[in-house]
Amino acid sequence: MTPHSPPAGKIDDETGDPGGRSGLAGRLDEQLCFALYAATNAVIRAYRPLLKDLGLTYPQYLVMLVLWEHRTRRLGEIAATLRLATHAISPIVDRLEDAGLVRRVGDERDGRVVHVELTPTGAGLEPDAAAVQEEIRCQSGLEMDDVLRLRAELLGLVDQMTDVGPPQLTKPAQDGPLGSNA
Repeated sequence: MTPHSPPAGKIDDETGDPGGRSGLAGRLDEQLCFALYAATNAVIRAYRPLLKDLGLTYPQYLVMLVLWEHRTRRLGEIAATLRLATHAISPIVDRLEDAGLVRRVGDERDGRVVHVELTPTGAGLEPDAAAVQEEIRCQSGLEMDDVLRLRAELLGLVDQMTDVGPPQLTKPAQDGPLGSNA
């Protein structure tokens, strides 16, 4: 419930809506999608100045996290880990390569496969990135247990939303003689 919403079962004096809902879709501040969107924007805004000091953008930072963990990965593996298309990762890797943080290496057995690996300069940024992560956790006000719980819940939501397939819009049932569109 928001400060502007009446308690459940009450009629909103301004709109006459039960439960404080304004329209069929509900209020913006009641939407899960908006809470996720606003939280994502706030977190990325907090990261931006700290990553700028490392010479990284947030998307570049995500690619570097994959490489700090695995040292070398095929381009497609990086994309899959980040849940993005390979063509979305390529320009990010291009910029990281231009900065001397990664290099592309062709696969000796299959010329179609490209590996991305850290350079010593790229590997050297990892301790500074760890400090950025701790600064963001401190800014969030969350204890480590809360961070782990929230992350697990959000990853569960990602898995659930990924597993359900494309959304199907259903039309609201129309009242017929039996009370619904039977």
